[in-house]
This record gives sequence, C-alpha cells and structure tokens, in this order.
Amino acid sequence: MEQRTTEERPPLYSEQALLGYRRYLEVERYLSAYTARNYLHDLQGYLDFLSQEGVTSHDDVDHNLLRRFLAMLVEQNTVRASIARRLSALRSFYSYLSREKLIDSDPMKTAISPKLEQRLPSFLTQEEARRLVEAPDLSTPQGLRDRAFLELLYASGLRVSELVGLDLSDISLETKEARVFGKGSKERMVLMGEPAAQAMKAYLGRGRLQLAGRVKSSALFVNRYGKRISQRLVQMLVSDYGKQVGIAKKVHPHLLRHTFATHLLDGGADLRVVQELLGHTNLATTQVYTHVSQSRARQVYLSAHPMAKADEDERS
Repeated sequence: MEQRTTEERPPLYSEQALLGYRRYLEVERYLSAYTARNYLHDLQGYLDFLSQEGVTSHDDVDHNLLRRFLAMLVEQNTVRASIARRLSALRSFYSYLSREKLIDSDPMKTAISPKLEQRLPSFLTQEEARRLVEAPDLSTPQGLRDRAFLELLYASGLRVSELVGLDLSDISLETKEARVFGKGSKERMVLMGEPAAQAMKAYLGRGRLQLAGRVKSSALFVNRYGKRISQRLVQMLVSDYGKQVGIAKKVHPHLLRHTFATHLLDGGADLRVVQELLGHTNLATTQVYTHVSQSRARQVYLSAHPMAKADEDERS
C-alpha cells in the first residue's frame, strides 16, 4: 500500500471519524447505545494518552506505544477486566479505521490482552429465587408487572436488554414461549413455565391495562406513563426487591440469568440445550455454568457426607 505523506495522515481527533465509528458500533456491530457510549469513553482516555505522548497521528502508533499505554493502566491499578475492555474498544476502533482506509496498518493486531482471572458466576438458591419473584405487591399494577418480569427472567434466562425489548406480539401464553432478539439481532425462542405464564396472564389482564391507559404501545412491559420500560428501571427494581427480601448478595437481572442456567444444569439439563436457551454462540461460554454446578455439588458433598466431614475435620 502506498504510504501517505504526513499532511495526509489522519489526526488523532476527528469528529467525523468518531461519529462514523459510533454508527459502526450501533448499526453494524449491533451494540447498544450504552455499550457504544462506554467504548467511546474508553477511546477518549486513550486519545488523551496519545496527546500527552505527543503523538499527532494514528499512523504513528506502534507496538511500543501500546505497551506504554498498558503500563500506565497497570500503574494506575486498573483492574484486568477493565484493561481488557479498553483493549477491546481499541481493537474495534482500529479495525474500523483500517476498514475505512484511514490508517495504513492496524497496530492492535500485535497487542495482547491480559489474561483474566476466571470468576465463577454468582447465583441464587432456589429458596432465594422464590422469595425474590414473590416480592412484588400484586395489589398494584406495578407489582403485577414486576412479578411477571421477575418470573420471566428466572424462567427463561433473558438478558435485561432482551426483556425490555419484548413486544406484545412476541409472547404466546398458549405455547408458553417468547420470541427474543438477542445479541447481533439473533432471533431465538425461549420458554416459560406455568408460574411465569400465570404471572404474565395476570399482568396482561389487569396491570398493563392500568399502566398503559390510553397510550398505544407495542411494548410488553411499560412504565406508569405507558411507555416501554427502561433497562435502568428494571435493574433498580430487581436490586430493591433483593434487599426487600433480605438476600445478602448483590441482586441484578443478570444474576437471574446465571441462576436460570445453574438450576437447569443442576436439574440434569443438557449443556447444548442450555446454550441454545441462553443464546450463546460459543459452547465454552455456557460451560462456565458446569463449573458452578460442580463447585456447588462439592460444597453439598462436603457438608452432607459423614466421611467427607470427618476428612475435613482431620485436615483442620
């Protein structure tokens, strides 16, 4: 490829390039506005670093400069997961610049992400899950709505973005199924049990009618103004209900997704079935829940089997 002169090299900050990059994230990579905003925030921190280093063009970025950027993050005690996320934002950005021929070569091709410590997902016990979904006050339309979405989150393992994106036409109470559009706008069908179906029926029969009023909306879950409920409100409500029923761990919508997967595997479900229900592209992503089940099985074994307890006592 023919090298450009210094005058032709792209500047570090181009409003047009950043706007194009944001459209690329949201339209082509199907990232949510929230995730795209985080990518741009991480990118701005990197651009500030380049300015401090006296770098005036992305074509001047090399492997050594990226290593200095990583070293700076480490010196600032940035956690590994955050460093990996920032590198992901940079890879995406330079991939976009390269594709648009705004740079001659992609410096991120030689960058290595830090190895992350694998943490097992947290989950609720069956008793905790029951207390959580039964927390809403069913005498109010908000309570009927909240009971319905809590039951659905636990019954089908939905992401919060998938939950709030549901339309009335996506739900079938007759077949107890819901059509979901997940990451990358991939469509899949999820299932719900009888408790979730009954909670949904009560919400649609009474709660949603009162909340929506005269407002016409295709959204399944609506707020008190009849508009589609937001992810933020769902997150706040789930957290509040967790505190209300005395669950010690941090409760959030994704915790119910973890709980859904773990309880299915505990019950003997096939791993590939769980993968399909969760909408995971890679089986390895789902396999982490087998480690959770194995870890839980070990805890139960050590606390319940008389010889296991004797062995533990001798070690202590």
